[in-house]
Amino acid sequence: MPGNTLTRLRIALTVFFALDGFVFAGWVVRIPAVKEQTDASASALGLALLGVSGGAVVTMILTGRLCRRYGNHQVTVVCAVLLCLSVALPPLTHSALALGAVLLIFGMAFGGINVAFNSAAVDLVAALRRPIMPSFHAAFSLGGMIGAGLGGLVAGVLSPTRHLFGLTVIGLIVTLFAGRTLLRHPSPGAPAASARPAGPPRRMDSRTRRLVTVFGLIALCTAYGEGALADWSALHLEQDLDATPGLAAIGYSCFALAMTIGRLTGTTLLERLGQTRTLVLGGTTAAVGMLLGALAPSLWAALVGFVITGLGLANLFPVAVERAGALAGPDGVAIASTLGYGGMLLGPPAIGFMADWFSLPTALTSVAALAALAALIAVTTRRTATD
Repeated sequence: MPGNTLTRLRIALTVFFALDGFVFAGWVVRIPAVKEQTDASASALGLALLGVSGGAVVTMILTGRLCRRYGNHQVTVVCAVLLCLSVALPPLTHSALALGAVLLIFGMAFGGINVAFNSAAVDLVAALRRPIMPSFHAAFSLGGMIGAGLGGLVAGVLSPTRHLFGLTVIGLIVTLFAGRTLLRHPSPGAPAASARPAGPPRRMDSRTRRLVTVFGLIALCTAYGEGALADWSALHLEQDLDATPGLAAIGYSCFALAMTIGRLTGTTLLERLGQTRTLVLGGTTAAVGMLLGALAPSLWAALVGFVITGLGLANLFPVAVERAGALAGPDGVAIASTLGYGGMLLGPPAIGFMADWFSLPTALTSVAALAALAALIAVTTRRTATD
């Protein structure tokens, strides 16, 4: 496949990663307004939000098969359209039950596009022979930051209905232009006439399945930390270190910004160190940073710890998904993504239970423990990758 075609595919996939983060963040910042509109209690809202998780996990498991049958690019575009359409539905509901139903659809689209475009990215990484996977995930992070920032700016001006409908319009326009590139070209290595995904369908033997699961565990360890910091970092800073609400909110922003910077520099890091050493260095760095963030006696030391944690965790998920995809194609991406998403779901409630049993700082050290575990797993699986 010509180099200019590969470049166009890289740009198009980067746009879809950014769009995914942009749309998802736009929905998240309007959750309080939708809660008020539906008059849902906290527990009812929590159950409704499980629709996103349930839809994503179920669809992630199935999307690998759809990618093998129809192609990574085709599934990416279809899921993008569904994601953009479904994000406009939550503010149209007037009960927690209806909200949960439309969020199930939204979660299905979110889970499907994540497997599809990660599978397409794995094929493109192989074709370019450059470790560019972190750059795609950096685009997701940047899209999320822009979506959240824009949502905060328009929250006082636009109703949730108008805001999220605006996201639908923007998303469909972006999909129209970026999707044309994906639909015109098959994944690198696929037969041009059939536009099937790269390489023959691969059935996983027991050894391959075990390895894919192991890489999925690395993704789980990373996403556990992301979920935990998203939900608990502000409370930790405010409750344990006497930060004001404004300063407490900065904690997760520092972590997210550091993770974005880490992913933007991830390709260079991988080219210099290789996959295994990048995973080991990242896991170790995140473990040290989270111990500082959780146990530091001062606010500023804790913020430094969050920054170090973000830099450490940044490239673990992209590399783990890439390895799983290289081993088993879209099915490998699906397994690793499902485990990773499960870690993001597991983190917040696990921290809550441990905080009740011990204390919140002690509970947050579990993020450090899992980051260290990810580094250990990377060492034990180093022979499965060529660094």
